[in-house]
Amino acid sequence: MSASPPPCRRIGPGAEGDAAAEQQPDEQGVPPHPSSDSDNVPELASSPGKAAGGHGKLFRWLRERCVRRGLYVDPARDNYRSMTSLYSSISPTDSVNLSTRTHGAVFNLEYSPDGSVLTVACEQTEVLLFDPVSSKHIKTLSDAHEDCVNNIRFLDNRLFATCSDDTTIALWDLRKLNTKVCTLHGHTSWVKNIEYDTNTRLLVTSGFDGNVIIWDTNRCTEDGCPHKKFFHTRFLMRMRLTPDCSKMLISTSSGYLLILHDLDLTKSLEVGSYPILRARRTASGSDVSSTSSSGPRVSRSPCHHSDFGPFLEKHMSRASQREGASPRNSLEVLTPEVPGERDRGNCITSLQLHPKGWATLLRCSSNTDDQEWTCVYQFQEGVPIRPVSPRCSLQLTHYIEEANVGRGYIKELCFSPDGRMISSPYGYGIRLLGFDMQCAELVDCLPKEASSLQEIRALYSHNDVVLTTKFSPTHCQIASGCLSGRVSLYQPKF
Repeated sequence: MSASPPPCRRIGPGAEGDAAAEQQPDEQGVPPHPSSDSDNVPELASSPGKAAGGHGKLFRWLRERCVRRGLYVDPARDNYRSMTSLYSSISPTDSVNLSTRTHGAVFNLEYSPDGSVLTVACEQTEVLLFDPVSSKHIKTLSDAHEDCVNNIRFLDNRLFATCSDDTTIALWDLRKLNTKVCTLHGHTSWVKNIEYDTNTRLLVTSGFDGNVIIWDTNRCTEDGCPHKKFFHTRFLMRMRLTPDCSKMLISTSSGYLLILHDLDLTKSLEVGSYPILRARRTASGSDVSSTSSSGPRVSRSPCHHSDFGPFLEKHMSRASQREGASPRNSLEVLTPEVPGERDRGNCITSLQLHPKGWATLLRCSSNTDDQEWTCVYQFQEGVPIRPVSPRCSLQLTHYIEEANVGRGYIKELCFSPDGRMISSPYGYGIRLLGFDMQCAELVDCLPKEASSLQEIRALYSHNDVVLTTKFSPTHCQIASGCLSGRVSLYQPKF
């Protein structure tokens, strides 16, 4: 396999000196903006007819710069003009294929925060590590777990955690991969995802046992970490923390989305110990004011029955009597509106958060598995129905129907580092989706009524159903993994 040109290296003789000359700081120590010199900035293509010329000029300019760390092409920066052009011209570059196929399907992909390592969670107990720049295989953790590896989460640039259907979580150090740092025991069923609060250094995990468990990594030893059960709900699918860790979102297979507001991870929540703020269906477009606080819509699922009805009825009156500011760990129960699913139950299989905390991204499937949707819900500020209700709810802003293939498998989608794009598994490939064709910020193109996401690019390089995809946090690169175990990398070719 031939490796593509590394995206983080300057290409061509003299590039290092030229780039240094162009990046000389002004008197205040701030490098000049490239747009201040028209000779240094390529004219980006604004129409398909100009694509070839515009991209050619852009790529010649980028040869003089470091794509990985360049000041004006960092994927996480607000100046997105160059990155938008790069992503619109992205194409498959390398497919990571090992000589053996013992690792099975790819369930999750995760880059280290500095983008130097790509980790792969596999069906057959293994974790794979790659150098995403050279596409070289670094190491295989053959017996990382005793069952499927479901999720990987980096705590920093060297420590990462994995979770598995064997009910355990394992901590690893990139500097010493021959042994685990420790193994964490506490769940009683499959552990499905991991979150990490960088402020408190608390690890948060959730599983199909319905438990959300907090692990204190500040006091971690070879025997494990102190832990406690934080929350429990039936039919739990996914759990996420907002970037500022002020909210916890939990999705369920019965179609509910739970939001814990003003989050305090130091308090354990038993049933009835937290106030129910309100249970309602999310609004679509201009219908925000019509949301109901009378109770949740019961999902008409042939498999699941609502377990919140009696619970809400019992505790809603207690919450409605409280006055003043919203208490810590206040629970809001929502039934997100899904296009085409108004009269049927749905399962929220995938849950992601906008990197700036503006919105949540859901992948929903009908309970009959005949439809699948990707939906974006903005955190909507509004007038609370009760004094105890938070000034926050969800509003459906964008959606798109997905290819209904690979039934029964969860497809993990993701936001780009700056939140302007979505990478979504689509059949045997992925789709890059935007809120508009210019990849504008969500806040700059909010529709009056829920509208369709725009397809920026479709990329196909697999021979089986794609299950997961991930943007690099530092490179202009996307990775995807499929059911047959293949990992593909996508990036612009110069």
